[in-house]
This record gives sequence, C-alpha cells and structure tokens, in this order.
Amino acid sequence: MEQKNIVVQLSQGLHARPAATFVKIATSFASEIKLLKKEKIVNGKSIMGIMAAAIAKGEEITLIADGVDEKEAIAALEKILLEQE
Repeated sequence: MEQKNIVVQLSQGLHARPAATFVKIATSFASEIKLLKKEKIVNGKSIMGIMAAAIAKGEEITLIADGVDEKEAIAALEKILLEQE
C-alpha cells in the first residue's frame, strides 16, 4: 500500500470537472484508490464519493493506492491534485 499526503492546489478544489478527470485516471489503474479527508474515506473511483467529500483548495488529503500499480497511480493522481487551473 502506498499513501501520500497532498495539499490540493486546484483553484476551485476537486469540483465536478477535475473530479471527473480524477475518477477517469483512477479507474485506469488496477489498484484500489481511496482519498482520506480528516476521518472520512472515499472511493477514488467514485465521482459521487469525491463530490460528497467537498475537497477545497488548500485542504490536505491523503491519497491511498493499494495494488499492483500503486506507485504509478499515486504519481498520476497527485499531478491532477497539484495542477494550477
């Protein structure tokens, strides 16, 4: 299992469009993907879960990947969360 703490840099946070991109990339990996915000864990492959988490710019989350391609998944998904829109 790989995990990384990330401070979200998206100007509008993880709202609809970047959340859809995140899920699209997450589902391309075999690993299980989760996001941890405070004590809430959401499925990183679920658009509804991510939207419900309401992740705003500047919030620290933990990105968790567990599976055969976990390192690649963390690297690809971290890029999305750190993009400057």
